[in-house]
Amino acid sequence: MSGPITVVGTGTGAPVPADVLAGAGLVVGGRRHLAAAPVPPDAEQVVLGPLAPALDVVERHLDKGGRVVVLASGDPGFFGIVRVLAERFGSGRLDVRPGVSSVAAAFARAGLTWDDAVVVSAHGRALRTAVNVCRARPKVAVLTGPGSGPAELGAALRGSTRVLVVASALGSGAERVQRVTPAEAAGRDWGPDVSVVLCLDGTRATGGVRTVAGAPAGPELWALDEGAFTHRDSMITKFEVRALALARLGPRLGDLVWDVGAGSGSVAVECARFGAAVTAVEKSPDGVERIRANAAAHGVDVEVVHGTAPDALSGLDDPDAVFVGGGGADLPAVVAVCARRARRTVVVAMAALDRVPAAREALTGAGFDCDGVLLQSSRFAPLPGDVTRLAATNPVFLLWGARTPVSDEGVAQ
Repeated sequence: MSGPITVVGTGTGAPVPADVLAGAGLVVGGRRHLAAAPVPPDAEQVVLGPLAPALDVVERHLDKGGRVVVLASGDPGFFGIVRVLAERFGSGRLDVRPGVSSVAAAFARAGLTWDDAVVVSAHGRALRTAVNVCRARPKVAVLTGPGSGPAELGAALRGSTRVLVVASALGSGAERVQRVTPAEAAGRDWGPDVSVVLCLDGTRATGGVRTVAGAPAGPELWALDEGAFTHRDSMITKFEVRALALARLGPRLGDLVWDVGAGSGSVAVECARFGAAVTAVEKSPDGVERIRANAAAHGVDVEVVHGTAPDALSGLDDPDAVFVGGGGADLPAVVAVCARRARRTVVVAMAALDRVPAAREALTGAGFDCDGVLLQSSRFAPLPGDVTRLAATNPVFLLWGARTPVSDEGVAQ
């Protein structure tokens, strides 16, 4: 093949220069991009819809040595068409001329910096990932798509304190930028022109002097000492157990994690520090307050549900991973419900040997591959005379069930 492909970012106010289109044999773009551009009258035009047929036309023009121009929205290298063009034709054949991305334009209209924002695409992808990122992070831009617009996002976030900034038709005469609550967003028909929604939490500080863009990749330390949390009479998942539980849960940005029988919420808080959206379920009122206090102390969002599992789980969104603590007589029923709902893994911590067979059966019965260990540790304890003894902690059984994860792509940090 010979001939270049010029990829031009447009759609946020900047016109397409006529000299870029001069001599083009083929111009590819969305209907509104083609209508607004000075396309040469003798150039073939292809309106972007399904990508495969358009790419075939591009290849035929390149085979003949023709010049191709592709018009795209904003910055075509940011969740844009540059990826598929490079995969098909090679990045060395592309002359990319980016415009202002819809994300940058939306934050500019809102008067906000965005070096501390997370960007997630819901265009052609599952909305749940974007929702979980919005729950977990205080400043998020969501690239929208059919069925994944402000109404759907607002419905999923209904009841939260987030503010949505809905940016429509950016750069055009019909541009609108509106601040609404999730409930207000859910109750409206927004039409097809929304390209990005900003989801903001005004109660949490962001920004400061930054040298790396995006949200933090993860905590510097995890499996924190019990002293990092408020708890009642040492009723807290010990850090040795928490370390292995976190390794098996694998919390990450875009995930939803349940902490069932959360107690002090130490597991919930640590999962949130990794970027996951977290729901903690706790039956005691004082436990609920402790969880909220611990989440606030560590600067993370944890949704706290006051109730008793498994009944309290019925109205919650399906999680990617679940941690089950406690160990009462209803543990097998709780584990069974969690195993039916979890997309990836369930981790169960128990002190009583008698609970292990039923919990294991609940996991395997739901189709999980199940494994587990008995964790026994001894910590250094000082004695008079500058000597040290070993103080044994209570043994804990840790079971985990895992299945092949379902991947949702589309998050940029």
